[in-house]
Amino acid sequence: MSTPGDIVVIGLGGDGRGDDAAGLEVVRRLRGSVPPSVVLVESAADPAQLVEAWTGARLTVVIDAVSSGAPPGAVHRPAGVEGGPSWHGSSHSFGLADAVELGRALGRLPARLVVIGIEGADFTIGAPITPPVLSAIDALARELEQRLRQESA
Repeated sequence: MSTPGDIVVIGLGGDGRGDDAAGLEVVRRLRGSVPPSVVLVESAADPAQLVEAWTGARLTVVIDAVSSGAPPGAVHRPAGVEGGPSWHGSSHSFGLADAVELGRALGRLPARLVVIGIEGADFTIGAPITPPVLSAIDALARELEQRLRQESA
């Protein structure tokens, strides 16, 4: 059985910037539907906050909006991200990449780090989340809910 903080899910993003809130919205949809041992964190990608949140975790999942030119709503699961390599397609690439390097330097990376990106279309201040990204948020939240229940068992 998992202990609190053993599994951490971090949604990165900024409210009020359209699709940039994708990671935050996935975490919000998980609230109340995952085991209480799963720690859910909303972050603007401050490296120190990220390192603090995932320290000691056996599994950390980070979800963020990305902008790579793929169709809006595409879900990216880069090969080789588990274990800690930095993520460079994120709309917060400096914060997340810096957090990974800081965590590595301090010996405070989680045992497994999984980064998932949702391709955004509109990051304009004041824009709503676009329909394809909302669909991806909902689908990813359902998928993660099942995975987190299995990981917590």
